[in-house]
Amino acid sequence: KLNYATGFSIKKFDTYSVLEIKSPWPKAEKTYKYALVQKNLLSKITFNKNEFDGIIRIPIEKIVVTSTTHIPALELLEVEKTLIGFPGTDYVSSEKTRERIDNGNIRELGKNEGVNTEVLLELKPDIVIGYGVSNTNKTLETINKSGISVIYNGDWVEVSPLAKAEWIKFFGVLYNKEKEADSIFSSIEKDYLEAKTLASKVKKQPTILSGAMHKDVWYLPSGTSPEAQILKDANVNYLWSDTSGKGSLALSFESVFEKAKEADLWLSPSYYPSFEVLEKASEHYNKFEAFENKAIYTFANTTGKTGGVLYYELGTARPDLVLKDIIKICHPELLKDYQTYFFKQLE
Repeated sequence: KLNYATGFSIKKFDTYSVLEIKSPWPKAEKTYKYALVQKNLLSKITFNKNEFDGIIRIPIEKIVVTSTTHIPALELLEVEKTLIGFPGTDYVSSEKTRERIDNGNIRELGKNEGVNTEVLLELKPDIVIGYGVSNTNKTLETINKSGISVIYNGDWVEVSPLAKAEWIKFFGVLYNKEKEADSIFSSIEKDYLEAKTLASKVKKQPTILSGAMHKDVWYLPSGTSPEAQILKDANVNYLWSDTSGKGSLALSFESVFEKAKEADLWLSPSYYPSFEVLEKASEHYNKFEAFENKAIYTFANTTGKTGGVLYYELGTARPDLVLKDIIKICHPELLKDYQTYFFKQLE
């Protein structure tokens, strides 16, 4: 049962399950269907192959995933040892998975746009979990044609933080761990909703600026994004909460400055690691009161030992921690003993 996620569904039949991926990328026109069959039943069932995009033997024993956001689900379900390959291993922050990379248990597969198919085919995974912005990923097509099933994970297309986190149930069904996935998600959901309720009682809402400039364009979350949803649930006044649209807003410096020069807090100023580097990038930044007051917080400095940003790995699976970070920064009196997990004050 899914309470938030709309991008996939699982239907149970007597001898197999059907996993449907409905929104692998924005505006996807095709629904992908996979038959999931218990290992001991595979030889006893005949499928019409034209009906499915893949027939997958479960539980999965060897997997390749292609986004760091997929790794926390494997660890939470305690199946991380099935991961045998990953493109861009330096981006992985988790100590558990990093250790397996360093020990040679997880092979480097190159860049996501150009996964090293030779190495991947040599590894013979049961399945590859991909993601795509459209249906034109040549590498994943090649892998599929070689007889290894590719399933597109569309967690990133979901519109709310809890919907993204609920994709742990997608991994749960692949490993015969539906109950565990349900239980883990319920715990994250409970934690999130309790934090939201706590924040809802606060009377004073600090004003929030977000993002930074790339060249001359300031990018920041739209009011309908999952990031803005977390700010709303933290009971703050995000200055662009009334905007809508998929993806980021792209604004001029002038319009941002006019609206946010007196903002109380500035969250996620792109990848800038310190005030000094921020000021060097543009002298305009020091005109904001949040800059003068040293009230800028970033997740970019919380990294694994090879520099991968932890937020980009774990933030999707654990929106409860992201929400509590924001509450701690914006309403410090509410979570007295809580230490922020991703966000730290800019150095």
